[in-house]
Amino acid sequence: MHLHCYVWTGMGEDLRNEAERRMPPPPEDPAPFLASPLPPMRTCDWLLKPARRIDATFTKVDDALDWLAERYKSAEPSFLAPHAEAAIGLDFRLHLARTSLEGGVDVQWGFWLTGGRFLTCGVVCCPNRQADHRCPAA
Repeated sequence: MHLHCYVWTGMGEDLRNEAERRMPPPPEDPAPFLASPLPPMRTCDWLLKPARRIDATFTKVDDALDWLAERYKSAEPSFLAPHAEAAIGLDFRLHLARTSLEGGVDVQWGFWLTGGRFLTCGVVCCPNRQADHRCPAA
C-alpha cells in the first residue's frame, strides 16, 4: 500500500457545487467531476482525479502524518475558530490519522479559514478499500 496526499483551498461556498464534487454514475459524463478543482464528496474518489492533483505520495504512514502536520501548521494562523480547533488539537488529530491509515482507512481533514475560505487535506490509501479505483500514478 502507498498513500496519496491531496490538498485544496478555496472559497467554502464553492463546496456547495455537488455536481462537480460527485462522480456521476454511467452513462453520465464524468468530465465536470474530473476537470473540477473541487475536492470530491467521497475521499476515495480523489483517486479518480488526474495524477497532477496529487500533492505527495508516501509509502510510510509517518511521512503522510508529517505531510498532514505541515498543512495544519501552515494553515493554523488562518483558522476561523482557533479556540475551537485547540480543543481538538494537532496531536489528537495525528493520533486518529495514524490509527486510520495503519488500518487502511483514508483520512480527510477540513478547516474553515478566515475570509470564507476552506482547506481540505486528504490522505488516500492506494489500493483503496472503499472503491476499486486504479492508482492515478500508475
